[in-house]
Amino acid sequence: MKLRLKNTLSLYILLFISSYTIAQDNLIKITGTLIEDTTSQPIPYATVVINDTSSHKIIAGTTSDESGKFSMATSKTNFYIEISFMGFETKTIKEFKTINGKIDLGKIILITDSQSLDEVVVTGEISKTTFKLDKRVFNVGADISSTGASALEVLNNVPSVNVSMEGEISLRGSSGVQILINGKPSVLADESSNALGTITADMIESIEIITNPSAKYEASGTAGILNIILKKEEKKGWNGSVSVNTGTPDNHSIGLSLNRRTENFNLFAQLGAGYRSLPKDAEAINRNLTNNEVIFSEGTEYRNETFYNITLGTDYHINDLNVLTLSGNFAYEIEKQPSKTNFNYFDANNSLISSWERNEITDATNPKYSYELNYKKQFKDHEDHTLLLSVLGRFFGKDLSSHFTNTTIAGADSDSDQKTATDFIQADYTYKVDYTNPISDTYTLETGAQYVINDVGNDYEVSELTNNGYEVNNDLTNNFEYNQKVFGAYATGAFEKEKWGIKVGVRVEQTNLKTLLTNTNESNEQNFTNFFPTLHTSYKVGENFSLQAGYSKRIFRPRLWDLNPFFNIRNNFNIRVGNPNLQPEFTDSYELTSIYKIGKATLSSSLYHKFTTDMVERVFTYVNNVTITTPQNIGTNSAIGFETNGKYRASNWLTITGDFNLNYFDRVGTFETQVFDFSGNQWSSRLGSKIGLPADIDVELTGNYQSGFKTVQGTTTGYAFLDLGVRKKIFKGKAIVNLGVRDLFASRISEQFVTQATFETYSFGQRGRFITLGISYGFGKGEAMTYSGGRRR
Repeated sequence: MKLRLKNTLSLYILLFISSYTIAQDNLIKITGTLIEDTTSQPIPYATVVINDTSSHKIIAGTTSDESGKFSMATSKTNFYIEISFMGFETKTIKEFKTINGKIDLGKIILITDSQSLDEVVVTGEISKTTFKLDKRVFNVGADISSTGASALEVLNNVPSVNVSMEGEISLRGSSGVQILINGKPSVLADESSNALGTITADMIESIEIITNPSAKYEASGTAGILNIILKKEEKKGWNGSVSVNTGTPDNHSIGLSLNRRTENFNLFAQLGAGYRSLPKDAEAINRNLTNNEVIFSEGTEYRNETFYNITLGTDYHINDLNVLTLSGNFAYEIEKQPSKTNFNYFDANNSLISSWERNEITDATNPKYSYELNYKKQFKDHEDHTLLLSVLGRFFGKDLSSHFTNTTIAGADSDSDQKTATDFIQADYTYKVDYTNPISDTYTLETGAQYVINDVGNDYEVSELTNNGYEVNNDLTNNFEYNQKVFGAYATGAFEKEKWGIKVGVRVEQTNLKTLLTNTNESNEQNFTNFFPTLHTSYKVGENFSLQAGYSKRIFRPRLWDLNPFFNIRNNFNIRVGNPNLQPEFTDSYELTSIYKIGKATLSSSLYHKFTTDMVERVFTYVNNVTITTPQNIGTNSAIGFETNGKYRASNWLTITGDFNLNYFDRVGTFETQVFDFSGNQWSSRLGSKIGLPADIDVELTGNYQSGFKTVQGTTTGYAFLDLGVRKKIFKGKAIVNLGVRDLFASRISEQFVTQATFETYSFGQRGRFITLGISYGFGKGEAMTYSGGRRR
């Protein structure tokens, strides 16, 4: 296989990188050391704030270091000092002496709170959410920042966001959320590890929630974006967590996460290894309505995997205005897929024609690595005046071989022994620049560009057993090459006052896509340029009610497996084939959102309309009792929906969350001679509760329901399932024991019916119940978090 991997040498010439200091002779420096009353030991990581005497608002703040010492400064003269830490009584200091611009408080003794070690004293503002045109901003107040919680627990306090005990993040009930740190990708934001556990609540300034992205972001987006904004005065020292996990079906792993902050560097590392399996029960029925022949198949598919993972990275703070980030990840996976499927072939009289068992032995190795270089510059005139440059590279390889053998149980042979060999290589490169300039208190301009290269090769060979041994089947063998380049540029302008604002933008993306099937020399090339306008506005009606409206145009580009015309021979009677002529689909998205508070409840509701053209649908055809599934562009889809989600804190020990989404859709389209015009509806809901029990035990119950819905050729059935999690904190939260049960009643299924004039098909899939048990320990300022071992692909 010949694969052209294009790598571009990127050289950024960084101009105007300089540091500056401003002499401020009127600053008063405040120092002291915090000591426990019972043990006389130092108290690290306690919160120390300076409050204005008149307004009681926070002027400045810091935290004590590992030795209990703290230092901060202020130019104010009318203030008092407040010190708080979980498990201790809050101490207020109003009397002190200033000598030569310094206040030395000496040793300060904090008294243990005998009433409740778990009580959190709120010393500042309460966390709240506000609208900012194209996003919502969750400002982290002292009620959370003083608790010592991790970033994941902070995210779990954000409206519309839910974090399971296993660390899976969802937005409005949908996974696939992109996590950013200070507006840029980061290894610390990798959801596949526990790196977010090394960021504590008091390091976070705010979290931005973006559900309908502006032109600044790629037109082919995700379920949403969460941007974690860190405070400039990040804690220094070691953070870390180590965890050991086991489960059934096999899910065993060990992970270590480290993070070290100094004055100029932030070093982070992630190490992990493990073994897991993912069995799936599958069943299929192919019914030929012309001759009434039927083929049944059922079996269990396995994907057993041993994996190793290492991540290294650093943030280098050149000075207060310039940060350079370099990170890399390497993973290696070893796969085994011992699967077995039973087939039964019946004639029109329901008499057995043939019965056989098909066994699969598959071995694969998957090396993959990624690297990222980011440079961020802040300008002196405004903290939001920034320039961000980034380079990202990813590589994934798969060397796979399979051996399929068939054993006849009854009747005639109906299948053949086969071997396959796959050599797959994928390389992705992203080059990006973003510039933001708040030219005044009310006007902000943004502009930037991005260039993405996706280069893929899939060399696939099929051999079949003959009298002379195994011979290559050229009809099934192919070498497919896929190369896509997307260049995008954008500009946005925003006008924002205290209660009202508007933001307009446009993004242009030029796509060049080439595919080649080398054994037949079939090629396909697509070149197209598209404009993606966006419009957002928000209005603050009152303190507890705000409105936001938005419009964006989005694109779905066909992926490799949508385009590759290969045959998957795991089941020769149910195969999937790609379509190299598949076109992208485009969606116009309109959304009106409100966020409001009613007592202890926070609710967010949306009305939306999405209109999609060239809708990509899976179309089923039937040839010689074989079901062939192929993606096709079929007409339009118009969807109108309502979505609401909320979070209710009934008490300190009970929190209830819920999501509900209902949409009505109208399909219009024709494929070949068949008309696909129909209407339907689909709805989903989720209800979760987090219950705090005595002895630092938390219980989480989450129920989900997905309704059935119509498809272009049949129906998909609905299902309900329940997840259970139990967590026990020990050693004052530094160690955590987790017990998780996914799909408690083994009721989550995938079931689809296809009904056409000449054939009917039925498919069923089920993963079953998963049980996991883990223990993790956090040290330094990190909190114990579960290591998941990474996402599969």
